[in-house]
Amino acid sequence: MTNPGVYQLFVYGSLRSGFKSPVYEYISQYFIFVADATARGKLFDLGEYPAAIPVDEEVFIKGELYIAKSPQEFSWAIGQLDDYEGMNVEEGEMPLYYRSISTIHVADQLTDAWVYWYNGDVTGKPVVESGDILEYLAHKK
Repeated sequence: MTNPGVYQLFVYGSLRSGFKSPVYEYISQYFIFVADATARGKLFDLGEYPAAIPVDEEVFIKGELYIAKSPQEFSWAIGQLDDYEGMNVEEGEMPLYYRSISTIHVADQLTDAWVYWYNGDVTGKPVVESGDILEYLAHKK
């Protein structure tokens, strides 16, 4: 499920450096920070974690762009993140997220990167209007 040639990852939630999640230590072992970036999508507060869905509107999620330190290890490294994001489920269960290649905005340039999009229903969940989960959580406290 990886696309040869795309070794970048856009993260907007618990994988971001500022989220202070233990999984970020993993990210920093296998990926190098490129820049702050945005992706077209809507961000929701699910309580324990944020969730984003892709949209066609001019609405953006703020996050970070990373590139794999080693393209040879990318499939293995992203596979570990797939597990963390709830993609590897038992037969008959629905994965929590799905990963797809999306267009990412970095400064005034566009690039492709893998993004974990929420695979569930966001009906009635609070929208993070700023698109920035870190800013949202800081104001929520």
